[in-house]
Amino acid sequence: MTDEPKAENPGTDPTTTAPEGASATATEEKPEEGAKKLKQTVEMRDIGPCKKHIKVIVDRVNVDELMDIKFKELVRGGVVAGFRPGKAPRKIIVRRFHKEVAQEVKNQLLVASLEQLAEDEDIAPLSPPNINPDKIEIPQEGPFIYEFDVEVRPEFDLPEYKGLKIRRPVHTFTDEEYQQEERRLLSADGQIVPKPEGNAQVGDVLVADVVTRDGDKEVGSKREMQFHIEKQIAFKDCMAPRFAEQVQGANAGEQRTVDVVMSAQVADPALRGKTLHMQLDIKEVKAVRLPELNEEYLNRFGVQNVEQLRELLKVVLERRLEYQQNRSAREQILQHIAASAKWDLPEDLLIRQARRAIARRIMEMRSEGISEDEIKRRIRLMEQDILRTTELGLKEHFVLQKIAEVEKIEVSDEDLDDEIERIAAQNDESPRKVRARLEKEEMLEALAAEMIERKTVELILQSAEYEDVPIGEQAEPNVGVVEEQAVSGEMRDLAAEAAQSAPTETPAEPAS
Repeated sequence: MTDEPKAENPGTDPTTTAPEGASATATEEKPEEGAKKLKQTVEMRDIGPCKKHIKVIVDRVNVDELMDIKFKELVRGGVVAGFRPGKAPRKIIVRRFHKEVAQEVKNQLLVASLEQLAEDEDIAPLSPPNINPDKIEIPQEGPFIYEFDVEVRPEFDLPEYKGLKIRRPVHTFTDEEYQQEERRLLSADGQIVPKPEGNAQVGDVLVADVVTRDGDKEVGSKREMQFHIEKQIAFKDCMAPRFAEQVQGANAGEQRTVDVVMSAQVADPALRGKTLHMQLDIKEVKAVRLPELNEEYLNRFGVQNVEQLRELLKVVLERRLEYQQNRSAREQILQHIAASAKWDLPEDLLIRQARRAIARRIMEMRSEGISEDEIKRRIRLMEQDILRTTELGLKEHFVLQKIAEVEKIEVSDEDLDDEIERIAAQNDESPRKVRARLEKEEMLEALAAEMIERKTVELILQSAEYEDVPIGEQAEPNVGVVEEQAVSGEMRDLAAEAAQSAPTETPAEPAS
């Protein structure tokens, strides 16, 4: 048996990520410190929205120098049958181990070349490049060439973002709104009872056989579906924006028609974004009997009497208004600074980022102290047109990210700890428990990104000029959630589409 020299890590496949935008390295092997730069040329061209094709040509002299170093090492220390150690002719060493050495040189060159590309070129990737090392070879002659496609941040110029004029929605809550919020809070513990007189109103419950039609074609049906009547109803695959208006006053035995707007996730692609008609054959009208506000029940909310409960509701409504004001300010900021940046985003990127966008919004709302029930309702609204809302969210992210870079806005570990403590205090949890949940849900990065954007918005708002305007009718009307589909069929699976469209792996959150 003979001891044969082998190239180090001959089978290692570099899984390389794009410069700056991802964390994995091409291989465990790193170029030596102080190693001279490669002689390489880079050709880049746009191949679509936020996509570039990159061709890298590494000069043959770099290939030959590295091959020569590897073979000299094998000649000096190699053991080949029939020869004393270190005495095998180079020609035999080259013939016997060329494949292994070429693989090792390829991996080392690829790492060094990509690192140099990151240093020398202005590329801001959003996801790993679609490099397949198995399809890249070291040629017998000529330069070492490899090509790949990569998603990059959009390029745009920032207009002036200081001294903006912001319209701030203001509102004084009425007794009726406090009563509605109280009913909404207590109805979860209420008892559903028959309402013989009918006359369905907001807050009541309808039981109806449902048929959904696209014109004359039936596309879905469900018997005895139950609805808690709210101004809007969010199904899994659609939204009924005028639900309360269209069923108000209904009685058992009557028929009502409700307009539903289909979401981007509906099973049939031809129905996405389309308005259909849902026919309700009403079987029963019920009411919700609210629980008695005794001391034992009130203690569940941390209050001792009805007056304290009303104070709690006041805080909830004011916090909700503050959240709406912040969202309104962000939207106005984005509308202004993105007005001159008319760039498109590819759909496969939007699909992959859709769930991250939802995670970001959940984290934002939790940091504002919004209740989990309220978060669920808002997320259902967001999901109705997830790709459009993701596109808006990503554009907002890119714009705010660029301002943060210009203004050198960062989030430290101490900032992150303080934010986790704030969220914990608002939700009456321990910081340790909150951090564990964030780590389990992989939302720490989302929290850090949201904090940077919040700091950026605060910077812009510091120099803004405000004009208070009446909010008018509640900007975000109450939404009922129904865990049913209006249309038959398996809904679009964005997670599966995200996995299929990813270049090599699930893309990282755009760098902040």
